[in-house]
Amino acid sequence: MSDRSVAPRPRAGSFTALRVKRTVATLVVLAAAAVAREMRSQLGLTDDPSVRFNNFPFLTQAISGRYRSVDVTADHIAVGPLRDVQVRSQLRDVRAPLSQMLDGGPRTVTVREVEGTARIGAPDVERLIREASDVPVDKLYIDGIDADGLERAVDDGADPALLALDPATAVRFGGTVDVLGKKQPVSIISEMQLADGRAQITPRDVRLGDTDADPLPVAVQRTLSRVFTLTLDPGALPLQVTPTTLRATSGGLEISGLTGRLVLGPGAPTG
Repeated sequence: MSDRSVAPRPRAGSFTALRVKRTVATLVVLAAAAVAREMRSQLGLTDDPSVRFNNFPFLTQAISGRYRSVDVTADHIAVGPLRDVQVRSQLRDVRAPLSQMLDGGPRTVTVREVEGTARIGAPDVERLIREASDVPVDKLYIDGIDADGLERAVDDGADPALLALDPATAVRFGGTVDVLGKKQPVSIISEMQLADGRAQITPRDVRLGDTDADPLPVAVQRTLSRVFTLTLDPGALPLQVTPTTLRATSGGLEISGLTGRLVLGPGAPTG
């Protein structure tokens, strides 16, 4: 009798599972490549953006050629004086027929709705302030501020008119500035407005020192207000999206909007 052991034969089910996994992986790559290629053309990018398919099961969506939600992100885009704009698009109810994904011919992708967002980060804003002002600014941060934050600012001596601000249009800037040869922390509460796709930032309260520091003399407040009065233009949103919303998030400002049905591929509009 032989001592050699006989390896167990793989079960048929394991082969089937492996084939399914390979099929799903192939379809993900093909679908992502098709969407990325069309988005690169639409956005005028030199490289493909990243693509993520949401919702499960993916295989069912791929076979049907209909994807509920697809996220597309392009980083480090230069727009005018801005150098590091992030552009995000969420494509909803995407139709990309499987037959087109598998052949090598032209591919057409239709989308029911797109939400597009352009994000301007704090480093870009800090650089623009430095270039436009003789007041050095360092370690700039950006964040939203809620109704409680506005109320606390007024309790600490800010103009009561701050309470009339809609928190959705308020933004807090902070960092350090060089005033009279001395570096000091600065805290600014500003009002945001969206006009012609541009973010307009107008300071409403400026403090040196902590956020509960005493209000500044009028002359100093005017100087720093000019420094932090900004108009930021991230360029057109992708896929003909009309900008409708401006909001402050941790570390940046975001301009976003929606558009209706569109077609990516041969004959699709550009810009």
